[in-house]
Amino acid sequence: MSSLNTQSHEAVGTAVPSWQIKLLYDGECPLCMREVNFLKRRDAGRGLVAFVDIADENYTPEEHGGVDFATAMGRIHAVLPDGSVIKNVEVFRRVYEALGMGWVYAATRWPVIGPIVDRLYGIWADWRLTLTGRPDLATIIADRNKRIECSTQGRCQLSE
Repeated sequence: MSSLNTQSHEAVGTAVPSWQIKLLYDGECPLCMREVNFLKRRDAGRGLVAFVDIADENYTPEEHGGVDFATAMGRIHAVLPDGSVIKNVEVFRRVYEALGMGWVYAATRWPVIGPIVDRLYGIWADWRLTLTGRPDLATIIADRNKRIECSTQGRCQLSE
């Protein structure tokens, strides 16, 4: 999981994130990783986007807008610096805007195109696990919980 940079604003005495958007992504999804790797290259170390892998066993909802693992696996989510959470195509719009490529998703704000793209994303999200050859969400959650329990309790049994 990447560390998140903050910079101090002494006038108000609070730490404000240096990132413009925190992208919660599934690091075990091959198609998601293609997009994330592309976005990381576009960010070029500027820290405009904080990339958070929800598949990391150390992922904690409390640090990421309260978005739990199961919810984050269902639809893409992001957290804004003010703590508000956005999801679905709006995440892509905001990430691309932060990276200076807002034109890529600009048409999705139009009245006719926006709802079509939102619907297509919903279909993709519903079928993402199947299309990428992964188990269903219930199985992924059960396997993750077993791994976390094993690592925190130190008692592991290998299933045959």
